[in-house]
Amino acid sequence: MDAGSITSSAALQKPILSRKTSGENLDRFIPNRSAMDFDYAHYMLTTADPKTGKENPIASSPSREAYRKHLAETFNMNRTRILAFKNKPPTPTDTVLSDCASVQQSKPVKARRHIPQTSERTLDAPDLLDDYYLNLLDWGSSNVLAIALGSTVYLWDATDGNTSELVTVDDESGPVTSVKWAPDGRHISVGLNNSDVQLWDTTSNKLLRTMRGCHQSRVGSLDWNNHILTTGGMDGRIVNNDVRIRSHIVETYSGHHQEVCGLKWSASGQQLASGGNDNLLHIWDKSMASVNSPTQYLHRLEDHTAAVKALAWCPFQGNLLASGGGGGDKCIKFWNTHTGACLNSVDTGSQVCALLWNNNERELLSSHGFSQNQLTLWKYPSMVKMAELTGHTSRVLFMAQSPDGCTVASAAGDETLRFWNVFGSPEVAAAKAAPKAAAEPFAHLNRIR
Repeated sequence: MDAGSITSSAALQKPILSRKTSGENLDRFIPNRSAMDFDYAHYMLTTADPKTGKENPIASSPSREAYRKHLAETFNMNRTRILAFKNKPPTPTDTVLSDCASVQQSKPVKARRHIPQTSERTLDAPDLLDDYYLNLLDWGSSNVLAIALGSTVYLWDATDGNTSELVTVDDESGPVTSVKWAPDGRHISVGLNNSDVQLWDTTSNKLLRTMRGCHQSRVGSLDWNNHILTTGGMDGRIVNNDVRIRSHIVETYSGHHQEVCGLKWSASGQQLASGGNDNLLHIWDKSMASVNSPTQYLHRLEDHTAAVKALAWCPFQGNLLASGGGGGDKCIKFWNTHTGACLNSVDTGSQVCALLWNNNERELLSSHGFSQNQLTLWKYPSMVKMAELTGHTSRVLFMAQSPDGCTVASAAGDETLRFWNVFGSPEVAAAKAAPKAAAEPFAHLNRIR
């Protein structure tokens, strides 16, 4: 027997596969006969015009027209497909729809927080300097608000509402150009017009030291990083001062060539943001510190077209910084400070004086100058306006946030200090900030001593 006959006989011995039924044979390229209407298909292929789906008007007669209408009603002429590749999906039952509707209705809807449109308290602030480049308001961790009015620094205790005078400087030193609480809520730094910086103990109302030689002109911006007090002056210099040692100048930053009006350390203490009247925003990193020569910036950001005073580090994303530009810019910009990339820019329509993040929600509060002198609450990252708070009759130059993160104090050129409950109630904020700890096992039993 030759090789050909062996091959053919072996092929005949292979088992014959059973053919699938039409219901199982649902290949997407093969029409499904059970899903097609052959009468309608025959009508469309033999009688109608393949392009228009209508009969040739020349060959039409009254009897043929009546017959065509009857066929159209019978075969549903709105249909266009002749071949069908799958059956129509089964119609959902009412029980399934009702179950889905009940699930959707049972989903809890988050109630929108009420934001009061008026200030809950207003205090007079006579002699408050109407100067965009200064920083004259700060709220310490001990719940005491400090405000500089002319040559005097006043302390307002938010717990009992008492006001006291900390210091009044003489005409040669004043007026006061900046104030900033230390993290402990007890010590406060005071920048002066004559370039000096004073350090006070507020519990004893005692001047601890006066730091000189940092700058050649007024000190308009201050910020703390643990025991390091960073100062920014009209001379464009930024100086790190270690307040624990006699030779307090430990580092200088060189980059601005006009007045430094904004200074903010990140929460980690690794990066410092500085804004100036030269329209520049710099990011400095501690890893690039230099002792013998001025430290170089990590990023030099030139996108703003006016002075950059308003700075705020995001509390829920460590490398996110918000900055605001003056009257020639009017924009709030968001930065990735690791890469230096501008993530977003929003035109607010007016001068941006100050920025504050909500510690409990993804929200940002901005205060503005010309022309509405309002506070605007934004939803982040969509930057949709949630509220506009009005009441000030002059530009809102300064803002400070209470230790619990709920109340905001604003000071304006109209010589008033207003308090806004814009970030929610303290009870709700405390519940979010400090989740309830799990109960300790056997807490109801007396401990064994």
